[in-house]
Amino acid sequence: MDESVSELAAAIGARVKQERQGRGWTLDQLAESAGVSRRMLVNVEQGASNPSVGTLLRLSDALGVGLPALVEAPRLNPVKLTRNGEGAALWSSDDGGRALLVAGTEPPDVVELWDWTLAPGDLHASEGHTSGTKELLQVQAGALTVTVENQAGEEQQYTLEAGDALSFPGDVAHSYANHGAEAARFTLAVFEPGVGAVHAENGHKAEVHGG
Repeated sequence: MDESVSELAAAIGARVKQERQGRGWTLDQLAESAGVSRRMLVNVEQGASNPSVGTLLRLSDALGVGLPALVEAPRLNPVKLTRNGEGAALWSSDDGGRALLVAGTEPPDVVELWDWTLAPGDLHASEGHTSGTKELLQVQAGALTVTVENQAGEEQQYTLEAGDALSFPGDVAHSYANHGAEAARFTLAVFEPGVGAVHAENGHKAEVHGG
């Protein structure tokens, strides 16, 4: 990992550990609730691993805090300015694609704002997020293919070009792909309602949220 990625991994690990210990949970309890291995959780907390977006979302949902809370320190000021290039890089590809989480709100209704770039040939697939999640995206440059699973379990594909926008349920399997010859850049907003509500009721596992 380069220095910036290593620093982010260490910050995420410290926050996961803080949230886990604040709830009085053991490693095994959080691992089971999040549906990840104990080894993976130990690596995350030690900052020794660069976890996938899916793993981070599983952990944030299990803790009931939302993904933005894991990648930035708690703040008293309700206003947060993120300068160009300062977003948390939570996904990257060998060809230069990346996903930056640039803004987010706190629970219970969490909104994530992402700046995505997919290099030619890049594909990012996601499992379904928690029930009720919605996604909205707009392509800024290039062309993007979005595949969304419908209620019948069938895949539907949508090809978008610069300026096109798409909204769809985020609680089903979906993917973003760049089949073009130039980079595709898009802005993505993810709305996840009621984060932490399940934990407030029974202190146990929320549904799994994908990336």
